[in-house]
Amino acid sequence: MLKLYGFSVSNYYNMVKLALMEKGLPFEEVPFYAGQTPEALAVSPRGKVPVLGVKQGFINETSVILEYIEQTQEGPSLLPADPFQRAQVLALCREIELYIELPARTCYAEAFFGMPVPQAIKDKSKAELLLGVGALGRHGKFAPYVAGESFTLVDLYFMYSMNLACGVGEKLFGLDLLAEMPSAKALLETLHAMPNAQKVAADRDAAMPAFMAMIAAKK
Repeated sequence: MLKLYGFSVSNYYNMVKLALMEKGLPFEEVPFYAGQTPEALAVSPRGKVPVLGVKQGFINETSVILEYIEQTQEGPSLLPADPFQRAQVLALCREIELYIELPARTCYAEAFFGMPVPQAIKDKSKAELLLGVGALGRHGKFAPYVAGESFTLVDLYFMYSMNLACGVGEKLFGLDLLAEMPSAKALLETLHAMPNAQKVAADRDAAMPAFMAMIAAKK
């Protein structure tokens, strides 16, 4: 059986978790926190989550895990068969990760945990977020899903990155990042209302108090 290492508060962990659930695959969740201990590094070379445990060993990096699942497991496909359409989905995944999720992440500490972030970092985050959302508006179709008619891997990136980016935009900059993209805003609500997504959210909410206590202990 596949083993998913990580913790339910991680958005990247939840991308993989929902993919496994949507494909109807059995898997075991193994609690695993990022870190630089010898034990953590034996599972994840960079000490990051998530990690997928398979018969041969461990697979790290979310994008690689998701593609591995698509290539090796049964269930509904989350990537188009057509090479060009597949490339569009994968490009959108990278664009969301690099130009929306990562700029937003630099401000998570202040937006969600009350830990101040230098103004220069916040200024850079705001500028990059606006550029990233603009690119998504040009490349995404939202008809009704990000890449078109079908639910694909990019919808996982969108739902678990955009919600956090919107939180940063609202809390730190007073911005509604999707104000000019009503179809994207509607899709975000639709995705989070999916039955499996609600189960993932319930697990995240249940794990949040312990996670916040761990963060507080580190302050």
